[in-house]
Amino acid sequence: MSAPLSCAIGNLQGLWKSLETYDGLNTIMAKDIGKEKFVYEQFQDPERDAFISGTFPSDFAWGCATAAYQIEGGHDADGKGEGSWDAFCRIPDKILNGHTGDVACDSYHKIDDDVKLLKDLGVSHYRLSLSWPRILPSGFVTDVNQAGVSYYHKLLDALAAANIQPMVTIHHFDLPKALDDLGGWHNELMAVYFNQYADFCFKEFGSKVKLWITINEPKVFAVYGYDFGKFPPGWTHVGSGTYRAVSIMLKGHAMAYRTYDMKYRSTQEGQVSIAFNSFWSQPKTDSDADEAAAERFRQFELGGLAHPIFVDGDTPKSVRETIAKKSSQAGLLCSRLPPFTEEERELLKNSADFFALNYYSTRLVSNREVDPQSLLLPDIYADFDAEESFDPSFPRACSEWLYSAPWGFRKLLNWIKKNYGNVKIYITENGFSDEDGPMNLEDEDRIKYYKAHINEMLKARLLDGVDVRGYFAWSLMDNFEWAEGYRERFGLHHVDFNDPQRPRRAKASAKVYAKIVKDNGFPE
Repeated sequence: MSAPLSCAIGNLQGLWKSLETYDGLNTIMAKDIGKEKFVYEQFQDPERDAFISGTFPSDFAWGCATAAYQIEGGHDADGKGEGSWDAFCRIPDKILNGHTGDVACDSYHKIDDDVKLLKDLGVSHYRLSLSWPRILPSGFVTDVNQAGVSYYHKLLDALAAANIQPMVTIHHFDLPKALDDLGGWHNELMAVYFNQYADFCFKEFGSKVKLWITINEPKVFAVYGYDFGKFPPGWTHVGSGTYRAVSIMLKGHAMAYRTYDMKYRSTQEGQVSIAFNSFWSQPKTDSDADEAAAERFRQFELGGLAHPIFVDGDTPKSVRETIAKKSSQAGLLCSRLPPFTEEERELLKNSADFFALNYYSTRLVSNREVDPQSLLLPDIYADFDAEESFDPSFPRACSEWLYSAPWGFRKLLNWIKKNYGNVKIYITENGFSDEDGPMNLEDEDRIKYYKAHINEMLKARLLDGVDVRGYFAWSLMDNFEWAEGYRERFGLHHVDFNDPQRPRRAKASAKVYAKIVKDNGFPE
């Protein structure tokens, strides 16, 4: 045994007595023998990467996640309205291979099949999303599709019968096309329309739902929909599209949160939050410049959304000042970042009951000197004065942006605790993609990814005191992966998209995840 590993084990064992009353803690020791001492050959830092034993609290939420447009199909069934993705998928060259979500996994007709997959995994929770155009075809509460409402009641009832609790996302990337035509999330009225829709959902389904997510990944949807043109509405308002859309989405979220507070919390006793996506930004070198650049990335990517909600109702000062300065240097008379009024800051502050995090990967960040040309042609990534890269030695998924570096997951959880207090955290997405092709049920790369990341989450919980309450694997099954169509497969279950019956088959990762769920972690 190496000296550093012996020291690490000694430190872990030394924590035992001080933690033996910790809820859910059975054992907490780094394994110093056996094949699972380290999950990855690439990561064998004894003090950082050693696999530990231990379990989560008895009430820890284990689940899987999906999104309506990605799995439901039934694109025009039973009165559903046209959604933004229905229309976007029909624009030539927008989606790889011309794929659509018209049928997807056909979950609209396979509630029992999907619930059986969840039961076989043994999970306690299922994160699903509601299709806004299925419930309100034109986007407005004056136009209700009762068949769509009934579908979600049937799904929620099936989950209840299986003793599986839902976490329901109200808006996961898919708008009614009619609202996209009115400007989508660049229309200030969208905050009002969204609040009315959320109010309808709380009233209709709230007696069956204890965990709500208002909006999934506002920044991702804004970047790809309003800056890069790769998601609907397909706009390329470079340098300002993201900031405007995110501002309005945050206000829509906060309005919905206050609506739940005023009208439903006392009787339904649920919790409401908004799901953020973030990588861990690791300095590429030990230089002060790279560390500062990595922190800028963190603040722009996550702080710009979380800070208004969990701190003071406003965008971090460093982010506001940077964008204002670069806007002025470009000759603009006002900042590209819309300011929040005092009333809006009060609305936003403390408008979440827990921190919902989607985490997939870690990037390397280095400082970049200001490019004079970027001042004339501003874009959101030039605002960072930094550049990102990935270490080619990191295990690579099919998705070009997804490299496995599990230690970054723990670092990000600790960063959240440091910046926003010991807030309750649910990991609402975490997963690994492989490429479409001949059916491969022996997905060893995904198994390694899940084991390593869940173990890092365990370290954050037991060693660092991060209040992680639940974990949702992405995804229950292979599905429509937005602009990549069906090329990228994230599922614990394989779906045959060439078979009209869309059969599901468990991959090896499903069996491993079920064992982790059953064991509530990694007992000795």
